Amino acid sequence: MEQIDTMYPDNKTEMYKLLLAQLKVMLEGEEDIIANLSNTSALLNQALKDINWVGFYLMKKGSLILGPFQGKIACIHIPIGKGVCGTAVKLGKIQVVKDVHEFPGHIACDSASNSEIVIPMKKNGTILGVLDIDSPKIHRFDEVDAKYLDQLVTLVVEHCNWSSCVQYDFFS
Repeated sequence: MEQIDTMYPDNKTEMYKLLLAQLKVMLEGEEDIIANLSNTSALLNQALKDINWVGFYLMKKGSLILGPFQGKIACIHIPIGKGVCGTAVKLGKIQVVKDVHEFPGHIACDSASNSEIVIPMKKNGTILGVLDIDSPKIHRFDEVDAKYLDQLVTLVVEHCNWSSCVQYDFFS
């Protein structure tokens, strides 16, 4: 695999376009869920400024369970409808939370986090999990982040072989 450039443009739109291009190359020919989610979280951790956690939670037995991530230790199980991640699954919608301290029922896995964005991962109308990104900076995430992170998640979902979830006991 090519070396990934560690210098990203300051312009957010250009940075995300570069990330999407890099992700396409990185995912090419690889279908393994854990490998792809691991490398995606590493790529995002490397590229995004002012974040302190980035990773995935996957649906398992009716709740979210921690998947590949970059950052400090994290909550392992998140019930549907609880916290920002559980709310994203319950509503099936991207959650952009400018100040987590104002979000009813926020689950504080890391007290340093002040804002959060959660992108549901969907395939054929089924939510497979979420991409969760935290920041110590209030108002870190906006609609530009939501737009491009949604495209990124769609790309990852398309490249993974979700039928292999049986071996990971997901969705049961």
